[in-house]
Amino acid sequence: MSDEAIGYDAAHIEVLEGLEAIRKRPGMYVGSTGERGLHELVFGVVGRAVNEILAGSADPAGSVDVTLASDGGMRVADDGPGVPVEADGDAHGPGLQALMTRTGAWAEPGDRRAVSFSLFGLGPCVANALSSRLTAEVRREGVRWVQEYAHGVAVTTLTDAGPATGSGTAFAFRPDAEIFGTAECSFTVLAESFRELAFLNRGLGISLTDERHPGESPSMRPTSMRSASMRFRFPNGARDFVAFLEAQAGAPPPVHPDVIGFEQENPRLAGTLEVALRWCHAREERVLSFANSRPTPDGGTHATGFRDGVTAAVNTYARSRRLLTAADPDLTADRIGEGLTAVVSVKLDRPEFLGATRGVLGGTAVHACVEEAVREHLGTWLAGHPEQAATVVDRIVRGARRD
Repeated sequence: MSDEAIGYDAAHIEVLEGLEAIRKRPGMYVGSTGERGLHELVFGVVGRAVNEILAGSADPAGSVDVTLASDGGMRVADDGPGVPVEADGDAHGPGLQALMTRTGAWAEPGDRRAVSFSLFGLGPCVANALSSRLTAEVRREGVRWVQEYAHGVAVTTLTDAGPATGSGTAFAFRPDAEIFGTAECSFTVLAESFRELAFLNRGLGISLTDERHPGESPSMRPTSMRSASMRFRFPNGARDFVAFLEAQAGAPPPVHPDVIGFEQENPRLAGTLEVALRWCHAREERVLSFANSRPTPDGGTHATGFRDGVTAAVNTYARSRRLLTAADPDLTADRIGEGLTAVVSVKLDRPEFLGATRGVLGGTAVHACVEEAVREHLGTWLAGHPEQAATVVDRIVRGARRD
């Protein structure tokens, strides 16, 4: 190391504020400057639209429409009440320009109605900062308002563009090629995310349309682009999700025809719980868990509570029907889980995630509430459907005795 003193003072400190920081270090806000980052731009805008609909500001059966335009741009439109156009906003949220230019102007609502969809929940300002051009259109109280932005900066004033029918907000933006290069969104990745979101939020409609490569026939498009348009809305929520997962995996026939499911609001949970499950003639277990519509791939207290509840219910039923003798040990969770497909979704006012990636849910009350609810509801179903229950439990017991 040189003996020469290294000077360091306030002049060496670079202070970045607002959207300037996002443009300077985009990877910190969207994860990458490639395909993944483009998806995060979309998720940030879609998340605001979905939360506005789920919060009850619009028809509970409202919808969000996403379009991948032929020029590389993207458009996200919803039929919510429309972003407030006042400078400081109103009771429904911040004004349009604040929403588009201030990182602290919007955050994901901190309650069970909110979906946790993007990395940091900063909303459309990230897409605005990282787009070469963005057009915001608001239909609110009979008026259509339009404003243009470039690289995160407003280049026009908010303009009254005439009368409007209905209400809603639309953002059309073109990601900055100087930041993202030639990267493109994956139709498949977006479709899977939107389908999952629709499964977990019954009645919500989400559509995805791909206008890219219009001259190609579906058979000539890349695999991720073979379906030019898809629309998702699932009236049976998690039950529909379980049936989809079985079909997607090419699962063997189900052991019982019913998809067992229930939804419950629990004050001790400070939120709601939705569970759906079905056994099929397979060895694999497929259990997906979610917290506030966000996947928890590493599980957590809701996932362990579910497994403990299922194990308790099946063992109680098996012993009450003398399918297990006094000498038989309890059936294990691994044995009971063979062939099981399930979705466990909790929506909490104050979710406690373990770690910055939010892949594991914590909270001791969550485990207790989920375990109790699953044990009671599955136990009730088993008692009320003796023929199906006997088929399910007898298969598990026979498998255990073969081991």
